[in-house]
Amino acid sequence: MSEQAVIKYIQAPLSAETIKDLRAGDVVRISGYIYTARDAAHKRLYEALGRGEQLPLDLKDNIIYYVGPTPAKPGEIVGSAGPTTSGRMDKYTPTMLEQGLKGMIGKGLRSQEVIDACVKHGAVYFVAIGGAAAVIAQSIVEEKMIAYEDLGPEAIRRYKVKDFPAIVCIDSQGNDFYKVGIARYSRE
Repeated sequence: MSEQAVIKYIQAPLSAETIKDLRAGDVVRISGYIYTARDAAHKRLYEALGRGEQLPLDLKDNIIYYVGPTPAKPGEIVGSAGPTTSGRMDKYTPTMLEQGLKGMIGKGLRSQEVIDACVKHGAVYFVAIGGAAAVIAQSIVEEKMIAYEDLGPEAIRRYKVKDFPAIVCIDSQGNDFYKVGIARYSRE
């Protein structure tokens, strides 16, 4: 008998109650506003903080999606918008979490330092399915340029999303679905 996943519908920005309720392995659909940023944008944000400057967006309770979307075709909001490898942001992530960031969406493993920072700051890491960029793009209903437009696809944008598909990979207790899932399926 196969186990049917229960989908949790959540709102972004994230509340403390929502974060506490999420567990590694939970399937979620995110609605609300999320921000995009990849390597180059993270580097600029990190350097701005190092100079004592104010960031071009308020990270408090927000989610950053690690994506570099392709250009939109006529009549579309965005082109393909699949996740990029999250580990490339690991050196910046603890600092972003200190600024109030509560969620990240990407793909792949995270460092122990990021997992520890998720626990310390009550944050979660979601994974989106790589290779499903066109499907994911369908959940993006609005896009607005926020900062660093010169970075092209790596600029910071705000997306309004409806039922964005993701899985909780690292929860606020530090459980990592890559590890928990492997152990669970090894027993079965």
